[in-house]
Amino acid sequence: MPNLSSNRLPNRASIVTKRALSAIEGFLHIEALSGIILLVAATAALIFANSKYISLYEAFWHTSLGFNFGHFNLSWDLHFWVNDVLMTVFFLVAGMEIRREIHEGALANFKQAALPIVAAIGGVCFPAIIYLSFNLNGGHTYGWAVPTATDIAFALGILALLGKAIPSNLHIILLSLAIIDDIIAVLIIAFFYSTDLNPSGLAIASAGIALVLFFQWIGFASAWLYIAPGAIIWWGLMVTGVHPSLSGVVLGMMTPVFPTRHLVAPLTMLNNAVKSLQEKNTVKDLHHTLKKVRKGQRDIIAPVIRVQKALHPWVAYGIMPVFAFANAGVSFANFDLSSNKSFFIVLGVIIGLFVGKPLGIITASYLAVKSGLCRFPPNMTWGGILLIGFLAGIGFTMSIFVSMLAFKDVVQLDSAKIGVLCGSGLSAFIGLGYGLFYIKKHKKYMINFNKENND
Repeated sequence: MPNLSSNRLPNRASIVTKRALSAIEGFLHIEALSGIILLVAATAALIFANSKYISLYEAFWHTSLGFNFGHFNLSWDLHFWVNDVLMTVFFLVAGMEIRREIHEGALANFKQAALPIVAAIGGVCFPAIIYLSFNLNGGHTYGWAVPTATDIAFALGILALLGKAIPSNLHIILLSLAIIDDIIAVLIIAFFYSTDLNPSGLAIASAGIALVLFFQWIGFASAWLYIAPGAIIWWGLMVTGVHPSLSGVVLGMMTPVFPTRHLVAPLTMLNNAVKSLQEKNTVKDLHHTLKKVRKGQRDIIAPVIRVQKALHPWVAYGIMPVFAFANAGVSFANFDLSSNKSFFIVLGVIIGLFVGKPLGIITASYLAVKSGLCRFPPNMTWGGILLIGFLAGIGFTMSIFVSMLAFKDVVQLDSAKIGVLCGSGLSAFIGLGYGLFYIKKHKKYMINFNKENND
């Protein structure tokens, strides 16, 4: 019988290893770290694109990668794999975040969601208007949505750098606003940047959705089983002409928010399995019991939480930095700001992000509060809303993603990317600086507020 009660003490090497792995795990949950890695990846891309290795950088991302299944050949370049395949996982995590917030978070009821919803709408409309005001007569109007997006990871990363002195309500509103911003971005991509729609693809995507619902109905709980219907939805959207990575949002929004139902409750299954561990006499019995333990452990947590937690580190520290490294490489060699073709695109994107975002968020929030449509949560001030506005101006990965859909001309695309990098950089720099000022001002506000309440 296997010895389950062995008292062997771990050696020094295993202790050091466990501590190191624990430290790494804790390090990976620091929100500021993901923003720093994104910045490093984007900087590396810019360095490569403006060095003697630019040809190597471009050739690498145009390298073909594919598979052969008998007579069926599937081959795309690395750029496509990153932007259309890997980003599906990013949108899957975003979709699950939206699903969770709608179920039990900041979007669970209208009163709770009113302020970030209104602020997000203002933060989308104002940048678009500013961009169009510069490019209405230049034939570059198709890029109006580029400065409307917000990079959740980068914005929250900058906020995390400010420390615990930032009120929790401010963090929640920024997260909610960024999520709503993502919903709007998804709708914009689906309706404005999906051309030559092929209705036959909708039938394929619908078949994938039906297969997901069938799997959920018969009780399939393993996330791996949903890769096949997810791939069908992805292929259907690509055939339709809608950006295929949006299939991730569809899957994310369909992910169950309740634990899988079983004849035996997962907690009961875990209790029974733990009790029976001492009674098993063979390795086969022990293996069967441990399998039940893993199954109960999996099924006790809602899939929308379990899958999101599992994928989040891969997205934050893998997919998004790779996307930034693949798409932030803009060469300045042939860039000419004296050309209207470039200048007004750059100007529209920079001002749209840096000025339009905070202006739109502040204006929309002010009108909503004064009209009685919504009210501030406790400890929230207009200074906090302004800080949210600056941080929401960090478009980065999402804005770059939209610019790639908006512009096919290389010069226009590079101009939009430069505008995104400059506008996002300014927003991050000013947001961080203003955040430090806000912390001091908020401390004085809280001291006076507490004095008034005590009196």
